[in-house]
Amino acid sequence: MRLAGKVAIVTGGGSGFGEGIVRKFVTEGARVVLMDRDEAAAARVAAEVGKNVRPITGDVSTLASFEAAADLARSAFGGLDILVNNAGVAQPPLALETMDEEMFDRIANVNMRSIYNGARAVVAHFKSIKSGAILNVASTGGVSPRPNLTWYNASKGWAIAATRAMA
Repeated sequence: MRLAGKVAIVTGGGSGFGEGIVRKFVTEGARVVLMDRDEAAAARVAAEVGKNVRPITGDVSTLASFEAAADLARSAFGGLDILVNNAGVAQPPLALETMDEEMFDRIANVNMRSIYNGARAVVAHFKSIKSGAILNVASTGGVSPRPNLTWYNASKGWAIAATRAMA
């Protein structure tokens, strides 16, 4: 029960690592706002985990989605203590000069802009309560880049640098 009494937002909580984070946080006593772009996946996890999870459909590339999740955390659970920026997107292996702008923008929006948006939505609140934690999920690709994943690796390196700078 290391998170007893804590309230968290977990992005990308409808599947994969995010789902595991949601489940573990609840097991440790937290109440969680699960934000995911897949409404059905978010609802499924919330239904399976129970009353300590509230799903919300959101796009991490928008500040409005983070603000809505923070509002839900405060209205449903009375506060907000933790933000887990877990949502991420990969890229197919390809030569760096062949990636189109649409895919590049998706990687940048989900892997980088989301961290910026999350900080904008919660840091003032954390400062006002003199507490709070932001956990940014990165990748080994950010410290040891893999071939043909240039822009994904760069986005995760950015996430690591942003996390250090935020700390």
